[in-house]
Amino acid sequence: MTSISGVGNPTTTATTTTATGSGSGLDSTNSPGSGLLSSAGIGSGLDVNSIITALVNAKQSGPAQQISTQTTQLQAQEAGLTALGSALSSLQSTLGTLGSSLTFSTYAATLGDSSLGTATTLPNAQPGTYSVVVNHLATAQKRASGAYAPGTAVGAGTLTVSVGNQSMNINVAATDSISNIATAINQSSSNPGVQATIVNGANGAQLLLTSTKTGVANAFSVSTGAGSSAGLSSLATTLDTAGSNEASDASLSVDGIAASSASNTVSGVLNGVTLNLAATGSTTLTVSQDSSAATSAVNDFVSAYNSYVSTVGTLSSYDASSQQAGVLLGDTTLMSVQRQVNSVLSGSVPGNSIGSLAALGITHNADGTLSLDSGKLSSALQSSPDAVQDLFAGSNGYATRLNGMLDGFTASNGIIATRTSSIQNQLSNLSQESTALTARMNVYATQLRQQYTALDTLMSSLNNTSSYLTSSLQTLLSTYTKSGS
Repeated sequence: MTSISGVGNPTTTATTTTATGSGSGLDSTNSPGSGLLSSAGIGSGLDVNSIITALVNAKQSGPAQQISTQTTQLQAQEAGLTALGSALSSLQSTLGTLGSSLTFSTYAATLGDSSLGTATTLPNAQPGTYSVVVNHLATAQKRASGAYAPGTAVGAGTLTVSVGNQSMNINVAATDSISNIATAINQSSSNPGVQATIVNGANGAQLLLTSTKTGVANAFSVSTGAGSSAGLSSLATTLDTAGSNEASDASLSVDGIAASSASNTVSGVLNGVTLNLAATGSTTLTVSQDSSAATSAVNDFVSAYNSYVSTVGTLSSYDASSQQAGVLLGDTTLMSVQRQVNSVLSGSVPGNSIGSLAALGITHNADGTLSLDSGKLSSALQSSPDAVQDLFAGSNGYATRLNGMLDGFTASNGIIATRTSSIQNQLSNLSQESTALTARMNVYATQLRQQYTALDTLMSSLNNTSSYLTSSLQTLLSTYTKSGS
């Protein structure tokens, strides 16, 4: 019997198969099923990476697109609400000024002769014309010592400087000069209101004391304590002796009524008016209503309202040609704001002689914006300033009511803030969903790779077995062919 070599135990035949496509070799020297896969697809010949990517994308695309769409919509809503809130806050900031009585209680005061000084007013001023005579200005007390050679010691002791019921004690050493005394006065924490200066004159250095405030009440006195030297006592006596620059109060009259002031800034003589005196003489003081603040406040309101209308128009717009809609088109918050703002401004103020914005010269245009007739406003402010003030700043005034209404939307706990917070929470949840989806897809991809790896292993084993059988059959055929010959 002829023996057939290589038949019987597959492991006795060495066969090497090289797989193409991945660039890795598959070694099956020991047995058809012992090949090691170095990358997916070697055994099956499939592009496993592309297949896994396609399967993962197919499963992920739907949920991912939904998350993306919801995120984009919410971000657009948040941006729209932020823009709306900004427009309302800008409008509200003008209402604060327009709703203040101080805006309408503004007066201008002028002196006919500006060389005599200036005048300012408070809200309690009263319009009128007054005759003002300034007899003399308030002055500060000044006194100088005798002349000393540089560095000359004055003498030891205690120097006391007093203003009213306040005083400071300067301890003077035997070697101290007037320069040392000046420094001690200026640096004293108990200084009652005196400034010390060294003036180097033709005869030597002199100590000059000056009250830091004008008026008789702010004059100073100088003395020495017991046991002080003769030199220090002499200095104190000189500084305590009246001279040509004594303190005085300002003296003036208003319409013949005499008045005085420790300062050249005279307030309280005429209610609501402060005179800043600069020279003596006579002039006329005119106090009149100043409508510039009110006019500016009304103009600012109209501008802010028109900006609000423009913002609302953009947020609620719709372009039929491009089919693009504003981010808050149909939004309930936006529609509520529009409805309530229009309700306030289209109404009237009960009991007010002007009654409405239109009567004041503020009218609506076709596009929803406001126009202001400056002439009408100026005329109303001149003829009926109290009525204009009540129209805006009264308890039922436009600014008062509109400001209160807008608080419900713009406050930190208002509708816009609440909705924005809710949107941010939803965006946070969507972000978490996206993260979770990515994690699930990673697990899914890992599972697919494990399945295809198992398939590769099986296909590699089958391919090796097939190669072995083919080789064995070819050997057997060859043997029989030789034997038959």
